[in-house]
Amino acid sequence: MNTATATDAALINESTERAKTETLLSPRFYRTDIKALEKMDLSSVHDEWEAMMDEYRNDSNSNHFVRDEKFAEEVKELPPALHEEFKDFLISSVTSEFSGCVLYADIKKHIKHPQLKELMGYMARDESRHAGFINSALKDFDLQVNLGFLRKEKKYTYFRPKFIFYATYLSEKIGYARYITIFRHLEKHPENRFHPIFRWFERWCNDEFRHGESFALMMKANPHLLRGHNKLWIRFFLLAVFATMYVRDHSREELHNAFGINTTEYDRKVLHITSEISKQIFPFALDLDNEKFWQRLDRLSALSQLNEAARARGGLGGLLTRAKCSVLSFGVFARLYMMPTVPNELPETVRMAPAW
Repeated sequence: MNTATATDAALINESTERAKTETLLSPRFYRTDIKALEKMDLSSVHDEWEAMMDEYRNDSNSNHFVRDEKFAEEVKELPPALHEEFKDFLISSVTSEFSGCVLYADIKKHIKHPQLKELMGYMARDESRHAGFINSALKDFDLQVNLGFLRKEKKYTYFRPKFIFYATYLSEKIGYARYITIFRHLEKHPENRFHPIFRWFERWCNDEFRHGESFALMMKANPHLLRGHNKLWIRFFLLAVFATMYVRDHSREELHNAFGINTTEYDRKVLHITSEISKQIFPFALDLDNEKFWQRLDRLSALSQLNEAARARGGLGGLLTRAKCSVLSFGVFARLYMMPTVPNELPETVRMAPAW
């Protein structure tokens, strides 16, 4: 593999453009209400907060995201279908990690709240490392996302702080569940580790887990965010995050085949892990034991693939098919949303140890 050069500018621009593109499944960049965050009282979780902050300050991963001597040697040519899906996985991942970095850095820059300012600085540090490390892996394929350009040019979505809490908490926890599941599988089947980046996933997921804990403590300190009409929003974000992962993963069958993983079984395991973790703070869980839940996710996945095929086909026929897919997908999502949830009796403490 050759390192990207100026002659590869078109490819680099293509990868950056892909990261910049907005689709229903693509990672987004966010802004939020800094003034509202300034009013947050964290005194009720003081001891847990300080214990968590000590972990951030100790920075156990300070020297982790560095390519070792074996990294370049382990990078190899991939079959075309796997190459395309792995490239998509890396670009999506670097965009997601950098999204967190941008959000946390923006909050740190503008907020005066001392506890949140310190926290956001540490989380931005972690996400910057993750994004940079993935980007270095893209260079081995003569690709790179221009993060500076992406920060300036990608569309930003405004989310109220509570929406940031729900969405980011779940994104960090589901990231943990995904990474540790892949790492443990490849630990048992090293012959399926087709790229060296997966050797970093064990300690990587520790950062993801801790970031989720940070948002759990913020919600615990503000219990009104978990009551009343906010339960409707919690249900929405649980479903949106779970469904997005399921649909996106089922568009990457070659990637999971290369791992030696069945996509559906993998997603079921990851969502069960995430659901169990989320019981630490959310007053209910989605009913993952109801087979209708999975059947409807399969329907969403099929509609998404039909929509993408119509997008590639283009023309009036493609446009009409996409419109039909959107209407049908909305209906399936609505039926998923109306399914009964499973009540959860919240534990006394919020913090949980990582499951590894």
